[in-house]
Amino acid sequence: MRILYLDLDSLRPDHLGCYGYHRQTSPNIDRIAEEGVVFTNYYCSDAPCLPSRTALMSGRFGIHTGVAGHGGTAADMRRDGPSRSFEDRLKRESLPFVLREAGYKTATISTFADRHSAWTFNAGFHEVHNIGENGLESAHQVLPTALKWLQDNGQSDQWFLHLNFWDPHTPYRVPDQYGHPFSEDALPEWLTEEVFQSHLQKEGQHSIANMNALANSHYNKWSRHDRQIESHEDIRQIIDNYDCAIRYMDEHIGQVLSQLDQLGVLEETAILISADHGENLGELGIYSEHGTADQGTCRIPMIFRWPGGTRGVKNEGLHYHLDLAPTLADLVGAKHPERWDGISYADAISGTSQSGRDYLVLTQCAHVCQRSVRFQDWLYIRSYHDGYHGFPKEMLFHLKDDPYEQRNLSEKRRDVCKDAVYLLNEWHDDMMASMDCDTDPLWTVMKEGGPLHAEEYRSWKDQ
Repeated sequence: MRILYLDLDSLRPDHLGCYGYHRQTSPNIDRIAEEGVVFTNYYCSDAPCLPSRTALMSGRFGIHTGVAGHGGTAADMRRDGPSRSFEDRLKRESLPFVLREAGYKTATISTFADRHSAWTFNAGFHEVHNIGENGLESAHQVLPTALKWLQDNGQSDQWFLHLNFWDPHTPYRVPDQYGHPFSEDALPEWLTEEVFQSHLQKEGQHSIANMNALANSHYNKWSRHDRQIESHEDIRQIIDNYDCAIRYMDEHIGQVLSQLDQLGVLEETAILISADHGENLGELGIYSEHGTADQGTCRIPMIFRWPGGTRGVKNEGLHYHLDLAPTLADLVGAKHPERWDGISYADAISGTSQSGRDYLVLTQCAHVCQRSVRFQDWLYIRSYHDGYHGFPKEMLFHLKDDPYEQRNLSEKRRDVCKDAVYLLNEWHDDMMASMDCDTDPLWTVMKEGGPLHAEEYRSWKDQ
């Protein structure tokens, strides 16, 4: 089996055609979705970038790996310590190494490890290709390396390629000559004038006011950030440029697919399309960032086209992205490491089940310190440090009626909050009982002064 894993930074599922988006952002991704399984309730367990990809490749929650934030002790993976042998445990427990042991050539084309000094991310890969732009590279800079790798290796029998595109991540930097393909398209219906006016009044990190300030202080060297957001129509600058970045990336993904087709292996290659996290575009009144433990940040796409697997199906079960590790191990006949936290959904790929988890717990400690519980139609968010957003301690949203998190029901539905806290405590007890230390990295972040990016924001505001 050949496996291509497309890791598309900051990609929201609901801005893709295959998830029902009204704009034509993703024709090549949509084509793959028609031939596989589309997961509609797929979440990163730990957000954002560093905790998410650490969980993905280790197959373990951040509370177990120790990686929950972007700085301080909780940005480094816990090591074996005195029990370490000639090799550490991570080497043999990482997803790439498990595939390697099953006979796969494993490679990553990504600057992620360099960007976050996350060298443990590379564990298990035969090859690591760093484009060298520290996460600010566009698709046209990544593509030549990807095409060359496929030209050299694509017709081999067993390989796993992790291919990382960054375009939907701020700052939006699609070349000017690409134009503005969505300038005539309607904005999302829920982003009304009334909603915009309420967001305009919000202060704090990632508010519209903060985004305007960043446009002047950080993003002004990119021409797509050349206008302040003052009116409802100005929101188009964020939405259009985010969608433009997806479309630009999708066209380069199309060239990757064409290369596989030219090599005669496209139909025989498993293609998985996902993300490290999403991007808030108005949820909780914040924009162009992935700084919360909510639906906008933590819900991600997963499109799973497996040769011989189920085609044209939507799976609505609750799944973590770290469930990918045991799923791939099952599909290729490899052993699971004992410490993996993931639960395989290989039966969903074979079409024998639509199963999922009863509930999910999501953690964010880079911009805020939050844990949330996703269960039934509910999302409960508990803030331990609000990251200077002005969040209350508890928030509760009914996602079926309010998917964009505009109505906090925590005061009205105390019964649901109590159920959520029970689930959160149940999860936390299970996690603490199954680890070899007594430290929750969320509290490490709190004790070391708070989330890295929140403290950066506070320092910037105090200047």
